[in-house]
Amino acid sequence: MGELADILTPSETALVVIDMQNDFCAEGGYLHNKFGRDMSPNLDLADRIMAMVEAAREAGVMVVWVKANYEPQYLGAAMNARREPNTICCEGGSWGGDFFKVSPLEGEPVIEKYCYNGFLKTNLDETLQAQNIKNLVLTGVATNVCVESTLREAFFRGYFVIMPEDLCASGTPEFQQASIDSVRRSYGDVPMAAEVKDVWAS
Repeated sequence: MGELADILTPSETALVVIDMQNDFCAEGGYLHNKFGRDMSPNLDLADRIMAMVEAAREAGVMVVWVKANYEPQYLGAAMNARREPNTICCEGGSWGGDFFKVSPLEGEPVIEKYCYNGFLKTNLDETLQAQNIKNLVLTGVATNVCVESTLREAFFRGYFVIMPEDLCASGTPEFQQASIDSVRRSYGDVPMAAEVKDVWAS
């Protein structure tokens, strides 16, 4: 806990919520329609993330929201080639692109991204640097895709990274565990949400 407390200083830490959007999390959204998976666990995930958001706000920790817009005109050629024909995931201004059971406050940054990496061709890094942020707590979906892609880029840019394992989710337990193991081995800490809250509460 001592090392985690050293990293999670509120004035230098941001909580980053990634892709908690209807197309990724809700019944009737893009992923539900494509794979037919049970989306109900995302309700509890959203509740846990919002509880962490409230804890961050109470501690004076910066909260940053990252959301996808995968309209074809914004995508790189390789990502566009993998897109399902005649469908758009997280179209700007659509229900699918809206937040799923989470709510930014006015004034909290909302960063729109156009690939899995939340830093690529966005102002996320500038937004964080403007507030002298050195440490990131990353949450959201999917752990093995957008969360891990953004986390790796953050690590490469010099941020200390934390990924609470109960504040992110993947499509299968195998994908989830593989990302948890990878992050823990090579990039940062993977505590439970309660451990982070305890640091901020103290």
